[in-house]
Amino acid sequence: MNVLYSIPVSTISIASIKSLGQRGISSVRITHMDSSAASQDGLQAVSRYLGSQLQSLSLNSNHLSVPFFTSLLVGCRTLRTLDLSGANTLFTNGVLLAIPTDYQQAQEALSGLRELNLASLRYLTDLTFNRLCNCAPKLEYISLARCHMLFEFDPYYGAGIPMNSPTILSFRNLLHFVQERASHLRGLDLSDTKITPGTLATLGQVDGLHLEKLVLQGCRELTDDSVVTLCRLQPGLTTLNIDGCPELGDTAVVAICQGMPRLRHLQIGRLQQLTDDGLSALGRLRELQILDMAECCLICGEGLTRALGAEKILPPITTLNLAYCALVKDVSVLPLVSLLSRTLRMLDLSLCTTLTNKSLCAIFTQLPKLKSLHMAWCKEITDWGLLGLLEYSSSKIQDQKREPLLEPWPSPNLSAESEEASTSQGVCYTSISCLRVLQELDLTACCKLTNTSLTMVIKFPQLRKLTLSMIPQLTDAALVAIAQGCPALEQLTLRHCRQLSDAGWIEAAGFLPRLHCLNISGCSQLTEKTLSALSSSCRQLKVLDVSLCEGIQLAAIERLRAQLPLVTWVYSHFMGANELKSY
Repeated sequence: MNVLYSIPVSTISIASIKSLGQRGISSVRITHMDSSAASQDGLQAVSRYLGSQLQSLSLNSNHLSVPFFTSLLVGCRTLRTLDLSGANTLFTNGVLLAIPTDYQQAQEALSGLRELNLASLRYLTDLTFNRLCNCAPKLEYISLARCHMLFEFDPYYGAGIPMNSPTILSFRNLLHFVQERASHLRGLDLSDTKITPGTLATLGQVDGLHLEKLVLQGCRELTDDSVVTLCRLQPGLTTLNIDGCPELGDTAVVAICQGMPRLRHLQIGRLQQLTDDGLSALGRLRELQILDMAECCLICGEGLTRALGAEKILPPITTLNLAYCALVKDVSVLPLVSLLSRTLRMLDLSLCTTLTNKSLCAIFTQLPKLKSLHMAWCKEITDWGLLGLLEYSSSKIQDQKREPLLEPWPSPNLSAESEEASTSQGVCYTSISCLRVLQELDLTACCKLTNTSLTMVIKFPQLRKLTLSMIPQLTDAALVAIAQGCPALEQLTLRHCRQLSDAGWIEAAGFLPRLHCLNISGCSQLTEKTLSALSSSCRQLKVLDVSLCEGIQLAAIERLRAQLPLVTWVYSHFMGANELKSY
């Protein structure tokens, strides 16, 4: 597994950089960079101790200067991926690689580069783009997302925009680059640009261009017809992202399903005109693995179920995202998880607010190999569902409903007598514990959950990320039980769980040695005693959010930072005495 290490560059981090070099790491993101001599020393250490083995390097700092960049490249001769997104100061004055010696060093360092990310660069021009790309003759993927690119008309030059401009980034120049590299180029990201149907067609019909990945997220000018044309010109795509293109609807999605049979990753989220009719041909994508339809407000899931149910050979879908699809109901989820039971590993049903315990029972029964489950804001989920005590005749429970903020949702009585009675009445005993390989779980704002279920079944030895924010009935007992049952937790979010106290954290912290990201903002009972417990037991902690924790003072945070040198971010907005600060 290729792990990306985030390294804050400074003089005090040199020892850690040297140690990482001995471990042979190949992917690095440089953080906390500024124009100081300490940052320069840190960059030199990265070049010296890591450069010879680095294959992926991310430099997203807005403080990166040209001398720092070129000095770092000297030692990096095996780079395959370079991310310069957001590094605006590097391109501000247009002198990047203008000096012949710098250009020669970049040619040597980037000769094997395959991926280049130039997203969100407001000062990128044709000239600097060409200099960088000419140093990387083997480029296969390039991102220009959110760059200010001129596509068709310039008020000064009209349609005849000059090539290699030192002042603008033009589509004409990009087209020339694509024509030259067509035989090698495999992917483009033009998200959030003003690409038009005409320019997309021009790009797609370049001789010898056979794209595998195309990202057009947030391109507001695109139409259904432009996607139909794209399917005809580039049928070999394996990854397509048209998320957030407001003019696209059923016609575009049907064309994609019929014209791009090799698709493995399809993102069609935030298409406000897409309905279930547009999913009618989805079953034809026989190689589809990732399907993202988040925030498609007209989707209810029945079209997807029909499309998949009509096929003898189902696509091997491993990831399905239906978050914010508020029309999705149990009647769609139950057959859907049954159809995808062999392959599905990640499922997001966040804010599908009408889902009930019936969907939970189906998920626990049909998807035992699920690794990631997100059901945030599914407010009808109760303890009965998590415990697998779903009563198919639930009239008694319906009669006992209460407003959750005024009186807790009635929890199941787990005595032996009630268990025997439930068995005779036809109760599903498939609890969340059946998801034995679960690594991510999000139950944010499932406000009918209580300690009854949380203390008993949130026990997953492989769980890495857990979010239980805004659950009013979550108490210290649940926190301790979760810490004991999930020893591998690395990220824990418990925002606005107001019943948590110092006593719970003093006991729970010792069971969370791998915790590196913790959000307890809005837990108003916590004081510096919680921070003391964290500093003594959670030595790997890097990110902490204690905003809105009125009992925690800034002095306590200073002490925690002194005791935990790995901490890089502490968010502490609106704390005790209205103090406002973040580190």
